[in-house]
Amino acid sequence: MKQKILLLFFIIPFAVAAQYDLSGFIQDANGYVVLGTQIKLSGGSLSRTKTVNGSGKYEFKDLPSGTFNLEITSGNYIEFDQVVITNADVRHDIQIKNDKDYELSEVAIRGESAKTKMEKKGFALNVIKTDEAAQRNIQTNELLNTSVGVKIRQNGGLGSNVQYSLNGLSGSAVRIFIDGIPISTFGSSYNLNSIPPSMIERIEVYKGVVPGYLSDDALGGAINIVLNQATNTNFNASVSYGSFNTLQASVSGLYRFEDSGFTIKASGFHNYSDNDYKVSGRSVVITGLGGVQTPITARRFNDAYRSTGGMVQVGFTDVKWADQFFLGFTGSDDYKEVQHGAFMTITPYKGRFFESDASLANLTYKKEDLFTKGLALNVNGYYGKRNRQLNDTVAAAYSWNGERAIDFRGNEFDYTWGSQQEGGPTLAKINRNVASVRTGLSYAFNGNHKILANHVYSSIDRKDSDALRSVLENTFVGTRDLLKNIISLTYELNALEDRLQASFFRKYYQQKSISKDPAVETDAAGNSQIVDEVVSSTKKYDGYGFALSYAVVPHVTLLASAEKAVRLPNETEIFGNDGDNVVANSSINPEQSKNYNLGFRLGTFNLKKNQFTVSANFFTRNIKDRIGLPIETSLNVDDELILYVNQGSGTSKGFDTQFNYTYNTNFRFNFNASKFDLKIENRGTEIDVPNTPFFTLNGSLRYSFKNLIQDNSSLNLFYTLYYTDEFSYLVPQGSNTVGDDFFKVPEQLVQDLGLSYTFPNNNFVVSFDVKNIFDKPVYDNLSVQKPGRAFYLKLNYSINKF
Repeated sequence: MKQKILLLFFIIPFAVAAQYDLSGFIQDANGYVVLGTQIKLSGGSLSRTKTVNGSGKYEFKDLPSGTFNLEITSGNYIEFDQVVITNADVRHDIQIKNDKDYELSEVAIRGESAKTKMEKKGFALNVIKTDEAAQRNIQTNELLNTSVGVKIRQNGGLGSNVQYSLNGLSGSAVRIFIDGIPISTFGSSYNLNSIPPSMIERIEVYKGVVPGYLSDDALGGAINIVLNQATNTNFNASVSYGSFNTLQASVSGLYRFEDSGFTIKASGFHNYSDNDYKVSGRSVVITGLGGVQTPITARRFNDAYRSTGGMVQVGFTDVKWADQFFLGFTGSDDYKEVQHGAFMTITPYKGRFFESDASLANLTYKKEDLFTKGLALNVNGYYGKRNRQLNDTVAAAYSWNGERAIDFRGNEFDYTWGSQQEGGPTLAKINRNVASVRTGLSYAFNGNHKILANHVYSSIDRKDSDALRSVLENTFVGTRDLLKNIISLTYELNALEDRLQASFFRKYYQQKSISKDPAVETDAAGNSQIVDEVVSSTKKYDGYGFALSYAVVPHVTLLASAEKAVRLPNETEIFGNDGDNVVANSSINPEQSKNYNLGFRLGTFNLKKNQFTVSANFFTRNIKDRIGLPIETSLNVDDELILYVNQGSGTSKGFDTQFNYTYNTNFRFNFNASKFDLKIENRGTEIDVPNTPFFTLNGSLRYSFKNLIQDNSSLNLFYTLYYTDEFSYLVPQGSNTVGDDFFKVPEQLVQDLGLSYTFPNNNFVVSFDVKNIFDKPVYDNLSVQKPGRAFYLKLNYSINKF
């Protein structure tokens, strides 16, 4: 395996086709440079992005002959242009109009944004731009939570376990990618809360049907984080501080030597929070003499989180033999205290925590028009180590006031098993060697026909140990290996002058799990010897699907997609994970589903200074052997450990809808809603899946004041609303509903306010946010309470020329 990966790292093809340069200057009507302006060039299978430098110049090197579209974006301003390259370098200057002269109706005349084009390809897709969020105190997960059909299920505050729900399917049924690489490769210390929006170009959310280029076993959908692809010299730094002693800082930059194309790229982040927010509820009590329990409002006292990480890459960009070629290193580590198990219990933990780290080498290679026009190659690979250790050696019992717990006689007591969680003291450690390589090859015959072949290989070589065990016990520790290959083949069609767009794909899934456990056997001579008992399993499945869109008229598009999807059990579900209180389940079966989407998109309509878009999607998911957390009953409600199980077959049916409105680029309103039913067969009876919110609403407002206090400055005001309908985390008990209210999560309405002030030249931004302004109790996974009202201040600084 290692030899194959090294081969991919060093065998890079070279292109020999004639190449030309496109360059020019971007200025406003008065001849001034407009800093922060971004240009996206596209044509055929080629797509590149640049940000203008301090002198207002942009440049795309090594382009083939052909016709190219330019999307020019500056703040809320968007313009489209077109250039033709014919056997020579081209200079093309662009003038950006002043805001007061600009009308949104021109957008419809000149073209569509890249975001709109992606959302009209037939998939049930949301494309989330991060420009605005990058300047505010918004985590990437919060940004996702405002997207239609998406629900973030977070088990507490910053650094806590997160699950993503798309149209009712959640957990590992939804795959998360960073530039097409499964995020699980990077470990828990490199997650979506660790990656600030300023490092992200866009977020692609595919619901139910996932395109072939993201070849993976994503059953319910996929979220692909596309990091900034711009190759011009730039620098960005931000720092945020707020409630619960929460500090978040990030820095990123790129420097390119124009003559050689040699490029250095680096980014880093640091997050910390005490997570000492207030909680209350059925389990937050103090037990006194005689076992009398008194409810209290308490602060979490063993929930601190810290994560630090970064990436350094060196290589070449925009040269004849590569659009991008990088070799680099990614490293991260985190520390997370554990306040309780899967449920909040009357005796919380103190002294239980886990630490993890990851060290990965990486390779990126991209080339459009390789050897011949229309042929493109994309290789992205990671190889390295991930480690995680759980520390649980404190035997003392504690109450929610942070003090020692007492028994009914009033005496402090220790757990007889010698640790916070049942099972005894432990320093359990999991060491993993991990690899993930994604390869994509595509060929565009012309503007109407394109084929794509994609392959993703991932492997985990896992070994468990525990420093508190004896040498003999650690000698007899087994190993766990998980290998996965997924291949996809896609055909894309554009017809009827781009009114009809179609994508047909087929996927092949293969997963192999290997368990090796040492055992002592006696040979024929009566001598004892250690042998490996090997149990392996290989699973193979096929999947297929399509996405189709048809523009009935220019602003009315019908969308349809379907897929037979397969989701293979992941490492945690098969082998368990002590750090997350998950027990192993080697007998768990793959999950399968037939997914269907049917929707429409109306717009974008432009009426003078008014612009609006309406979209909707109706969906159904027919699920077999759904994998999820155990169905909660009154018997296991206080269990500390959880086990992923096949809950049974079921269906998810529903719809989501979205409305976007903008007036004069200053005012924007967004509203979306999602409603569905998710049912499974449990013991021969069809029931609603517990611990699932079936109806959610999101809304947001933004208003911008231009030239406030200073010329060329702007003040933005924000308001966001999140609504979650009532749901229960207990299986319905038939006609006997006595006591059911105890297990219901009431409806929740959370509102946030924020403002940001952008100084002239757009280099420096100050923002202030208030989360949950009315301090409403908020719950999510398994009744665990989330943070209440919180305040955050953020400073953001960026430059595009050193």
